[in-house]
Amino acid sequence: MTTDLQPPADSETSEPAARRPRIELSRSLIAAGAVITIVAVAAVAFLAVDNHRIRAREQAREAALQAACTYAPTLARYDAKDLDSYFAAVLAGATGSWKTEFDATSKDLRDVLTQGQVVSTVGDVTCAIASADETSATAVAVINQTITSLGTKGAPAPGQLSVSMSLSKDADRWLVSEVSTPTLSH
Repeated sequence: MTTDLQPPADSETSEPAARRPRIELSRSLIAAGAVITIVAVAAVAFLAVDNHRIRAREQAREAALQAACTYAPTLARYDAKDLDSYFAAVLAGATGSWKTEFDATSKDLRDVLTQGQVVSTVGDVTCAIASADETSATAVAVINQTITSLGTKGAPAPGQLSVSMSLSKDADRWLVSEVSTPTLSH
């Protein structure tokens, strides 16, 4: 007597059992592919953001360098006969403690330059950025200048002025917030 409760023949059980590992393997491969895709997308997103930060920092560095190289000759070019233009140009590119300091000492500086009939012209200017980020920078400049004055008896006296500047980004432009020179340091 045969009953329907007998186990199926081997051929019937072997086929579904063989399919199970394939299905599990397929699911594992799909899961692994999904994980790899997610990791790849995350890596691409991270690299894109990092690249943007690097480019922004490099653009800021270049803009700060341009501002420093433009401002350096402004500091060293003056004529005792037209000091108003000189003071206005220096203050236009200044901010913070440098603006306050320069403005406070400009009357004394005016007296000295006028009494000495000082004229300073600018030659070559070499600039470099020592450090920079998106909103601040430190620059150095070496300015070749020629000074004529009563002290030089009207003869041109070549010289060189080294300047260290701190710059701050204010909206869309870079302004000089500190200036120091080895010859003017306290």
